[in-house]
Amino acid sequence: MPTLIDNTRPKPETRPAISVAARAKGKGEVKGQLYKPRQQIYPKLVHGRWRTVKWALLILTLAIYYVTPWIRWNRPGDLPDQAVLVDFTGRRFYFFDIQLWPQEVYIFTGLLVAAALALFLVTALFGRLWCGYACPQTVWTDLYIVVERLFEGDRNARMRLDAQPLSFNKAWRKGGKHLVWLGIAFGTGGAWIFYFHDAPTLIRTFWIGQGAVTAYVSCALLTATTYVFAGWMREQVCTYMCPWPRIQGAMLDQHSLQVTYLRDRGETRGPHKKGQSWEGRGDCIDCRQCVVVCPMGIDIRDGSQMECINCGLCVDACDDILSRIGRPTGLIAYDTDAAVAARACGQKVVYKPIRSRTIYYTLALALVSGLTLWALLGRPDAELHVIRDRNPIFVRMHDGAVRDGYTLKIANRTFEDRTFDIAFEGVPGVRISQPGHPGEKVRVTAPADEVVSVRVFVTAPPDAERPSSLDARVIARSGDIQTEAKTVFLSGAANPQ
Repeated sequence: MPTLIDNTRPKPETRPAISVAARAKGKGEVKGQLYKPRQQIYPKLVHGRWRTVKWALLILTLAIYYVTPWIRWNRPGDLPDQAVLVDFTGRRFYFFDIQLWPQEVYIFTGLLVAAALALFLVTALFGRLWCGYACPQTVWTDLYIVVERLFEGDRNARMRLDAQPLSFNKAWRKGGKHLVWLGIAFGTGGAWIFYFHDAPTLIRTFWIGQGAVTAYVSCALLTATTYVFAGWMREQVCTYMCPWPRIQGAMLDQHSLQVTYLRDRGETRGPHKKGQSWEGRGDCIDCRQCVVVCPMGIDIRDGSQMECINCGLCVDACDDILSRIGRPTGLIAYDTDAAVAARACGQKVVYKPIRSRTIYYTLALALVSGLTLWALLGRPDAELHVIRDRNPIFVRMHDGAVRDGYTLKIANRTFEDRTFDIAFEGVPGVRISQPGHPGEKVRVTAPADEVVSVRVFVTAPPDAERPSSLDARVIARSGDIQTEAKTVFLSGAANPQ
């Protein structure tokens, strides 16, 4: 049997070189070019069920993003009254009645891992719903396209405007669009910085040049990225910059719901005139409405593609056309590869949401969420840390008593001031006192949401039989709150100096 050899691909040393000048001119695609030049996409407005869902989620997500920093939450004293605040200065994260400290990073880790597992589970079940409906890139791009339509019209009008030479009409439409885009981008960056500073205070200081430097830098960066990503790059962000289209391949299988062209019903495709029979052909009339409404510029009829974000707009476009020509809707629909194959073989279609990977994701999500919730609910209202003096490690008094010095750090994680009584246990007959206040009971007042530090002395009576080192613990009590920490009492009794 003869061997087929592909001689059409030139050898590496004979491939035509591409000059820098040829790339710079940008006159179309050059043979051997690494990247294909971007082709402008003009998505057409479509109406339907999934477009309505996208409108609803767009309004909801934008409202949450812009309104959340302005929600007030009453907290006592000088604590911030902002319901959601990442306070880098005070090293706290506030979420309504919950406050997290830097050392509780494990809770943030649990939340991030749980969010990732939830995304894996949703993708395995329903495909790229996050990309199509809730991803910030998708939401802001949809918003920018709305502005674009207001100034330039729908698909055909925008294409005609771009093809026209520069004129006053074109200039004011393009200029107005970009001004509004910049305004939205600035509002996006401005809303973001309110999550890290008290919003009512920052909105006053920002405009008079007294805001934090980080606020101006963060606002500028997010303004620029929003304008560029949503206004100019759009589908390129999803295709080339975002890693998720490549990761999702490991999440999907033949039972995952995705936007699917039902080839068994649509082929053979072709134009159809009124009155013609539908016998011997498919329901697809090759109108390409599914292509012109796609924000990614792809043809869903080519099968599953990395660029597809499963937004469902092609479903609405196809259903609209099918309704007009009197054919059943659903030629493009959320379906599974297994269902398409089963129908092609005349078998019964059964959707299987419960399968090995969804079980694994669900169990992992339940485990991580449970551990994170347990850690969150089990957080102590107060925490005590004990630091021993290292020089000297102990002091022998003139009467033979031994004194050790400690520094106590008490973290009050409640929203009210607390007074703690300090006790030292584990060494018989010891007295605990503060420097300059011998004989007085040690009491420490910790303001709400603060850490206080206090130095104490622990004095043990003379005892020749006492070991040189004893395990002990320090206890801090305030009403129904108690916290303790282990430490060591050193006396040097076994080796007196």
